Amino acid sequence: MKLQEIDRVSSITKEDFVKKYFKPQRPVIIENFVNDWPAIKKWNLDYMAEVAGDKTVPLYDDRPVRHDEGFNQAHAEMKMSEYVELLKKEPTRYRIFLWNILKEVPVLQKDFSYPDFGLKLMKGLPMLFFGGEDSYTFMHYDIDLANIFHFHFHGKKQVILFDQKQNDYLYKIPHSLIVREDIDFSNPDYEKWPALKKAQGFVGHLEHGHVLYMPEGYWHYMRYLTPGFSMSLRAIARNPKNLGKAIYNIFWMRHFDNLMRRWKGQSWIDSKNERAITSTHRRLGL
Repeated sequence: MKLQEIDRVSSITKEDFVKKYFKPQRPVIIENFVNDWPAIKKWNLDYMAEVAGDKTVPLYDDRPVRHDEGFNQAHAEMKMSEYVELLKKEPTRYRIFLWNILKEVPVLQKDFSYPDFGLKLMKGLPMLFFGGEDSYTFMHYDIDLANIFHFHFHGKKQVILFDQKQNDYLYKIPHSLIVREDIDFSNPDYEKWPALKKAQGFVGHLEHGHVLYMPEGYWHYMRYLTPGFSMSLRAIARNPKNLGKAIYNIFWMRHFDNLMRRWKGQSWIDSKNERAITSTHRRLGL
């Protein structure tokens, strides 16, 4: 893959962010934008265990999607205090995904504010994501194609991004938001996945307090290099094409896919996985 480093800045004004990154839809890592947040000093794994230790949290691993699993269905559950101990003890594939802190731990609202990037952030949807060492998310894009601001805490994380123009090279699964789950984007096998050699994307690394801006509909793969967690804030897609695609995904695509899973079972999943390869190679003459 042809990956260039994500732009990095120490800080940035709202005007420069809009001009240099939002309007051209280009990602950026901002290293010191939220240094005034109480979360910068307070948010670590021990603090999360302290304020949310009795909460039962949904856990996800890297097993392939199955027809009998619902949309974003958790693979296990655990008390937050137990999960933090697991993260500190040993590598684990278990991750927390889309955990709404306003609903689950309201006290955490006091530790951050909604920064002014020149976009209207959706204040009801601050989501937390946790992962153990070497755990990762499949390459995917978000169903609403939102502008995403990803604030990382406690540890280090690798990020690989692609825009929607790279769809033909990523082995995208039809009627889905993911690519082939057996692709290792940290060390891709180009003999098995030759189209990836044509993909042009971005790579970067996040540490405590860094903010990653992911433009509308960007594919993202994230690997936790150490145990840690992040919070995402989002702003609705502004591009009419992306907004239309978001509406299609939410109100038609995911319901159609769920219907086909119930009707055809695992054969629907298997056929989609096969079509991701055949259609990609056919388009590119591979």
